[in-house]
Amino acid sequence: MSSASSKLLLAAASMLLTLHGPAPAALAADAIEVNLDQAKIFDLPESTMTIIIGNPLIVDVTMLKSSGKVVLTGKGFGETNLVAVDRNGVVVSESSVRVSEAGGNVVVQRGMERESYHCNPRCLPTTSLGDAPRYMSETANQINTRNTAQTSATKR
Repeated sequence: MSSASSKLLLAAASMLLTLHGPAPAALAADAIEVNLDQAKIFDLPESTMTIIIGNPLIVDVTMLKSSGKVVLTGKGFGETNLVAVDRNGVVVSESSVRVSEAGGNVVVQRGMERESYHCNPRCLPTTSLGDAPRYMSETANQINTRNTAQTSATKR
């Protein structure tokens, strides 16, 4: 390779580093997948003292005492992050958390009105984010009525 070619290659590499910055030391782990309205247990680095959730409307976190684990509960669709910090305020871990819908759900769209059903094997009404307010209210009332009746029956 000629001296001119070497200089040109070195200049191109230098320009790429200037435009894109240095390569990251380590890539973040894959996103933690959590289903809406379900919980998942996740291990934390040993030195974790504090947990920070970017958007608590997407995922809720409960730290389990002295176990080095947290429970992540899907609250809304989307993606946010979880940051673990040690006692000195140093970030020891950062992960993406993605909340999506569990399989087996069917969505019925009637114009602007939406209804959700869970099918396993029969399709039964359920509620999901984005459902029409009337449908969601009626379904929630049926669930509450059923739960109240079961609680009353077990107290007898």
